[in-house]
Amino acid sequence: MATSTQPAAPTDATSHLDLGITLAINNWPALTLAVQSNWGGPNSSEKRDWLCGAISDMLADRPETDAEDLEEVFIQVMNDEFDVAVDDESAADLADLIMEIKTQTDRGEFGTVQQMWEKYQKKSERSAASQFQRVEDQDQETDEESEEDTEMGDAPALVRAPRERAEPEVDDEGFTKVVGKKR
Repeated sequence: MATSTQPAAPTDATSHLDLGITLAINNWPALTLAVQSNWGGPNSSEKRDWLCGAISDMLADRPETDAEDLEEVFIQVMNDEFDVAVDDESAADLADLIMEIKTQTDRGEFGTVQQMWEKYQKKSERSAASQFQRVEDQDQETDEESEEDTEMGDAPALVRAPRERAEPEVDDEGFTKVVGKKR
């Protein structure tokens, strides 16, 4: 039986806060795009995970931390680790969300984190179902391609003749004329 890599539902305030931070950061579109595009290199997802832990530690170790502090960290990490300049106020929104989650979990209110968790689980289920469907579609396409290949027999591969390059035009003054590509 395969084990799930999804985190378990939290049971205490610290766990709820950690989960809320992780879910909020993982739902940040700017960071999600940076990770999916590997702008932080091949270990982009590890950098995102590190950021989640760093924010959790920052809130635990420095109780005076506020939304502006978090926003600065998000902007700095995106710039330093992913070479992304965040200037759309999303870092401020993320910082505000995390501070709200902290305030709620400190009061023993876990409704927001619970809603985020449920939304994450549903999204994961849809993603897994979608991924399964893509695999089935690819298998079906592969089967169809195999049938086409056998129908084609030993047909020769198509070979394209190399394109002729146009010689650059030089005017009377020695300037080369720039010619756009024709489509």
